[in-house]
Amino acid sequence: LFIGEQAVPVPSESQTLNCHHGQRRQTIVQSLLTDVFQGRLRAGEHLVTQELAERFGVSHTPIREALITLAGIGIIDLSPNRGAIVRRVTPHEVHEVCQVRRVLECEAARSACGRIHLADLHALADRLRRMTVAKPRSGSRFIEEARAVDSRLHDLIADSCGNVFLAQEIARLKTLFRAFRDVAWEADEARNDFHRLTEEAHEHLAIVEGLLAGNAKAASRAMAQHIRSGARYWSRALPASPKETNHRNSETQRRPEGNHSS
Repeated sequence: LFIGEQAVPVPSESQTLNCHHGQRRQTIVQSLLTDVFQGRLRAGEHLVTQELAERFGVSHTPIREALITLAGIGIIDLSPNRGAIVRRVTPHEVHEVCQVRRVLECEAARSACGRIHLADLHALADRLRRMTVAKPRSGSRFIEEARAVDSRLHDLIADSCGNVFLAQEIARLKTLFRAFRDVAWEADEARNDFHRLTEEAHEHLAIVEGLLAGNAKAASRAMAQHIRSGARYWSRALPASPKETNHRNSETQRRPEGNHSS
């Protein structure tokens, strides 16, 4: 990770939280992650506790807790002298995060095999089969269903793996994984392109079928393939850095006029 040369004002729209008191930290973390991955918060930008408290309508305590969480998953740097600074997330780092995720969740899938109620797996398989053949009329509803099934399957596997520490580590990082997912899917919705969601349904179904068959190797192998595909997809969804944007603009300006589309 590196600190970029350009800072952007912190989004200042009021977002007073209506969630339960115990969910404030998590909601703030998710909101700030979305700002980072959508480019509203840039690398090198300082996050000021007072400004964030005013934005979310909360005290300093949940803001500090959220910043500590973000530092723990590598999104910001916390320094006694400089405060909280947004770090730049590169495609290489997305790949590294997904390597860690693959180790954790493949082991969870292997260990959870034979521990999950068959009725739960059959219910997921039915939903996934419908998703693989669906022709979505409403993008937002399709994404909502995909998000629910994705979260349900991964949570079910983690909760059933029989290893408390493994489940806790997956839980610690899943906010980051799901922020990557949601930002990428929002971009797909804007383009009305749901190809990746259909692909994910097939990948999830392969995991479930491995679990239903009691085949731990097949379930783990399908999980690995799913996470590798997600890593490539998430990397493309990251916003370009100011340097990359300037480089692309320069390349466009240097093209001969005859190459520009009319």
